[in-house]
Amino acid sequence: MPLRLSVLDQSVAGVGRGQDASIRNTVALAEHCERLGYERFWVSEHHSLPTIVGTAPEILMAAIAARTAHIRIGSAGVMLPHYSPFKVAEQFRVLDALAPGRIDLGVGRAPGSDHRTARLLNPDPRSAEQFPQQVRELHAWVSGAPMPEGHAGQGIQALPRAGTQPQLWMLGSSGYGAQLAAHFGMPYAFAHFITDGEGCAEALQLYRHMFQSGLVDKPQATVCVWALAADSEEEAWRLFASRERARVDRQTGRFGPLLPPEDAVRDYSPAEEAYRQGLRRKAMVGTGEQVMERLRALAGELELDELVVITWTWDPAAQRRSYELLAAAAGLQPR
Repeated sequence: MPLRLSVLDQSVAGVGRGQDASIRNTVALAEHCERLGYERFWVSEHHSLPTIVGTAPEILMAAIAARTAHIRIGSAGVMLPHYSPFKVAEQFRVLDALAPGRIDLGVGRAPGSDHRTARLLNPDPRSAEQFPQQVRELHAWVSGAPMPEGHAGQGIQALPRAGTQPQLWMLGSSGYGAQLAAHFGMPYAFAHFITDGEGCAEALQLYRHMFQSGLVDKPQATVCVWALAADSEEEAWRLFASRERARVDRQTGRFGPLLPPEDAVRDYSPAEEAYRQGLRRKAMVGTGEQVMERLRALAGELELDELVVITWTWDPAAQRRSYELLAAAAGLQPR
């Protein structure tokens, strides 16, 4: 079976342009990736982080739905402890009405921010502990299943109702999300790009071993992996300098918009250099064919038929070109 490719975009800020441009670039990228033949396009949720300015995936998804016709659109994800599951169900039912049968509702437990910001979103310091119950309620309201006897939401409906409904996904970067996805019988996506692959194989194995039929009849898994392609290997590594600098700076609590490649290079301390070299060893960077060879190897190793690719570049044109090269190397069928 051919390897299917999808996209995760985080609306990354860049030095020299307004943060609003990053949001518009995400919408334009979704249109571009639909034409290239990608399976789905996911957007993330972060708060008060100057590097990533996508704060409201449900709104961004509505804009993308209005400008696309075929590609699946999803959240990767909604950080559910911040919100009312009922309200999230309503939002995504509206999205499904706008793009019937094309909506993925990915949920996660992480704050997507620092703890101060998380408390502003939801003052309850124990909200994350309620995550499994929130997932159960969200599923009921999205699917139209009845609430159990005595539940405050019994008889309440999340509208609008239609012939299709959003597909729930569990997102995670540890064994916890894998176990929860297996328990509810949900599709599962592992954030490979957050851990640089650490714990990925173990989480997928746990998910498959513990899976019980629920929202889907059999395990359905993918991983979100960082990759960057360019017309030459040299150019790809030049572009990678922006992402590399951001990752090194993050280790010491420094966050900011992505720097142009020529401004991203600086002298590193011995500890920073060791970390940088580790990044480079694991990075999927090169020509389209080189990167696809590594992506296919990863998919084979993890027994996956789909991968979700995330790419950071300072220049939006370089990001679009990367997805073009990967689509060509993967043999995707343009729309």
